[in-house]
Amino acid sequence: MGKLIAAIFIMVSFSSMSATTKVQLFMAGDSTMSIKEVKDYPETGWGMPFSIFFNDSIDVKNRAENGRSTRTFISEGLWAGIINELNKDDFVIIQFGHNDQSKQKVDRYTTPEQYKQNLVNFIAEVRAKQAQPLLMTPVTRRYFDEKGQIKDTHPIYADIVRDVAKQTGVDFIDMERVTQQYFQKLGGINSRLRFMHIAPNLHPNYPMGVEDNTHFNELGAREVAQLVLTEMKKINHPLVKQLRIPDPKHLK
Repeated sequence: MGKLIAAIFIMVSFSSMSATTKVQLFMAGDSTMSIKEVKDYPETGWGMPFSIFFNDSIDVKNRAENGRSTRTFISEGLWAGIINELNKDDFVIIQFGHNDQSKQKVDRYTTPEQYKQNLVNFIAEVRAKQAQPLLMTPVTRRYFDEKGQIKDTHPIYADIVRDVAKQTGVDFIDMERVTQQYFQKLGGINSRLRFMHIAPNLHPNYPMGVEDNTHFNELGAREVAQLVLTEMKKINHPLVKQLRIPDPKHLK
């Protein structure tokens, strides 16, 4: 009986070890990154297509939530949940700013000073767990000026992220600039096809129609996810070594 119990204990222990061998990739952010409910489709966070880029050695955990700023991500326990689960050599992508800058929404607004401190704290806490943070500026909103130039839509806040990246030496991707350049090249009409623009009476989720220059549809989210991956390759991020290997049959 004792040997049987010992054998079961060994098997359970081995099983538990096997279950924790995957590297975890946590995603911390807002609605531009988050997983959407069916009622929101075709709105799509870029974290959704991004999650399928990697092979089975990576466990992607998208914890981004609609409407969250760094302040509310902390106050609601979402950040603590990531830190509690974080293991050595895991990764955390951090991208906030849309809601932090929203002065008119007092439930989520974060002062520039607190925003900076929150980002610095995020990076320090991830590193304390011997994991690797990847900091990003917020993706751009789709607003063009009268000359057809896409506007900076995160004044002060995007610069804070850039400053924090320099200050901490963290892995960093300037997704505001990357997406600005991408949508600028597409122009007003073609960039519109990547955001939530739906005429009335076309989609059951939006019977009144919608014109939203912040949130992506499926096409926009996929392309932004691809832009993120391209930038990760440029900085030789360790995760790019864990991409899915395509089936040779699909390459013919």
